[in-house]
Amino acid sequence: MEPQNYRMVVSTAQDFVTVSAEADRQLHRWLGDMKHYDTSAIDAGRNDIADGVTLDRDGTAGRHGSYSRWRLRETRGGHEGTWQSTLVVRSGSRADARRTWLQVDIEHQPSPGRRHVRAFTPGIAKLLLDALPTQDGLADVGTLPKYIEPDDVDEVIEELCDQERRLPIVVASVPFGQHSKVWTENVVEPVFRNLSGVAVMYVLRPEAQQAFNTVLVHHPVFGGGIRTYLPAVDPAWQPDAQRHPVMSRTTVEGDLSRAAAILSSLPRRLALSRPLPEPLDTLPVQRTRPRPAADTSSLEQLRDELRAAEVLLQEAEQREESSSDDIRDFRRRLKEAEDRDFEQIVENDQLYGDLQDALGRVRFLQKQLEAAGFHSPAHATPPPAEDRPATFAAILDRMAEFPHLRFTGSARRAKELDAQCIGNWVTVAWDALRALDDYAGASAARTAGGDFRHWCDHLPSGCEHPFPSGKVKMKESESVGNNGAWRRQRTYPVPKSVDPSGSLFMQSHLRIGGGNTVSPRLYFHDDTAGTGLVYVGYIGPHPDNTQT
Repeated sequence: MEPQNYRMVVSTAQDFVTVSAEADRQLHRWLGDMKHYDTSAIDAGRNDIADGVTLDRDGTAGRHGSYSRWRLRETRGGHEGTWQSTLVVRSGSRADARRTWLQVDIEHQPSPGRRHVRAFTPGIAKLLLDALPTQDGLADVGTLPKYIEPDDVDEVIEELCDQERRLPIVVASVPFGQHSKVWTENVVEPVFRNLSGVAVMYVLRPEAQQAFNTVLVHHPVFGGGIRTYLPAVDPAWQPDAQRHPVMSRTTVEGDLSRAAAILSSLPRRLALSRPLPEPLDTLPVQRTRPRPAADTSSLEQLRDELRAAEVLLQEAEQREESSSDDIRDFRRRLKEAEDRDFEQIVENDQLYGDLQDALGRVRFLQKQLEAAGFHSPAHATPPPAEDRPATFAAILDRMAEFPHLRFTGSARRAKELDAQCIGNWVTVAWDALRALDDYAGASAARTAGGDFRHWCDHLPSGCEHPFPSGKVKMKESESVGNNGAWRRQRTYPVPKSVDPSGSLFMQSHLRIGGGNTVSPRLYFHDDTAGTGLVYVGYIGPHPDNTQT
């Protein structure tokens, strides 16, 4: 699910009093100059600064820490609901009293029956980042990307590996032959426009690329691609690369607005899901205190108090509804995470069982050979492995080797995986196609005994191309099947002899990789009962679902 709210959490080495005063100045600038509200008489408690617009202000100072907090509520006309913006300045914990924390939250509270509206990066966040020297761990946080020069590589690597870092670091590379400044202004800055406050932004200059990628040999970025480095990078561990997604130059240039939305999705989701730092997490709940009313009659005063109570009740109902939405979302994500963990456990158990079975067969055959007097063959080094493709582009070039398969999908989407490929994705895809071709031949001859998953679970004797059944799903989830947009994403071309429309909704798919936001999939349609072929309609990044 696409994150709808916005959250920024950063810190600064400046003291609480200085930061609180600067935040107050920037808030007045945001409200007065950018939103055109009357900020001339803002005081503690509730302030009515425009029709349907209130600003609540509270704070305290003491030995247990100080904070200043402002909450803006803007109720639009019609059915637009309420936009709530919260700014907090908080002194650091006793363990790190030298730091002051800043938090900005933007939340849409829809009217009953209406949908949430996505919050954009607020002006107050950008004003604060420009006015104050803010950091996340060792890294500076700003509104524009900084260049990584050759002399900066060691420092940036240290930031990437920083265990205290909370925000992703997004690094854009410059394609060969492009001028860094021109590429940054025309491509990188538009794509980075939604990252202010939720990520640290860099542009890797071509002259620094070799030094950077030499250290990050398993986590490189190059060729106009953009890589999002999540906290605590481990440069020496190749499997860690799967955590840090890559966006190819093709995706970036194809649609800058779409690329910007995709690139900001993960940082925004992390900002909303990560626990708050202890000083911010221990703040008391903000209680609205109406400003004392002017001297009026008792009846008029009672009416004012009743209206204020009705407003507070409505706000409480909105907060309760928002909390209920959060709880439902967390429960859904927990259930999906548990399902994924179970699938991974089943797959790992199967792979381990297959490995033990294979090792047992090897030991048995070795003993048989030794007993027959063939000691040398029993322990001889096996011949080199067969010639396997090294890229997805090479896989497509060799599809003719599979007589029972037809690739009908987008070659471009499959080839884009080469810019993001990590681990054994190409090997798994090649093994999947070999097994699928064996199955298709047997199924067309009516000897398969079931569908492809059954084939993988009950591999016939003598078949040389196994594939883990744990990676096979013959049907999509109900949530995908009931979502029109997601169904269309999984509707792929087929010959009209298969379907008169020339395309169909393919549910059967294979897990080629996982562990990051690409998580490639292979979708296919089994038509061995008709044309005698299996049609591979898609090889590429995971289509959208509740997790992507």
